[in-house]
Amino acid sequence: TRVVTAAASAAGMTSVLTDLTRIVRTEGVRGLYGGLTPTLVGIIPYAGISFATFETLKGTYLTRQKRAAEERGEVFDPERAPSMPVVTRLVMGGAAGLFAQSITYPLDIVRRRIQVVGKAGGYTSPWKALVDIARTEGLIGGLYKGVSMNWVKGPISVAVSFFINDSVKSFFKQMHEEH
Repeated sequence: TRVVTAAASAAGMTSVLTDLTRIVRTEGVRGLYGGLTPTLVGIIPYAGISFATFETLKGTYLTRQKRAAEERGEVFDPERAPSMPVVTRLVMGGAAGLFAQSITYPLDIVRRRIQVVGKAGGYTSPWKALVDIARTEGLIGGLYKGVSMNWVKGPISVAVSFFINDSVKSFFKQMHEEH
């Protein structure tokens, strides 16, 4: 999964087939998969952190709802409790996405760097790329370069995804209970 750079296009490599042939010839078939390892390594912690954070926030919300019901002298039944407001669910999803993205963003930088320059850039492994980028460009200017744009788009995407996920789960649960 190699990204064709503007320099490559300017050098006359305009077709995908030409680029694929060049990569296979110079780097072998493995060159076509540059960045796959850091992509997979990045997905697992990102998904884990975002889901864990979202579920923790939902659990905290339910705990507070239970405490408020008990203070009113009511018995709290999470199955019969009113559903969480949409805005609350979206804010929690956005916070989970922001947190997960902030933690795993350096892996995204490594993935993109390996996809763009590959072995030609001296990146023989994701770990080497991570260390080299941190050493030569620093934490903020290297590993977190461009994170602010991800902070804008990422939380919105994650918030909507978690909202839809929970809505679909609730829909199927309700259908299952009715039939």
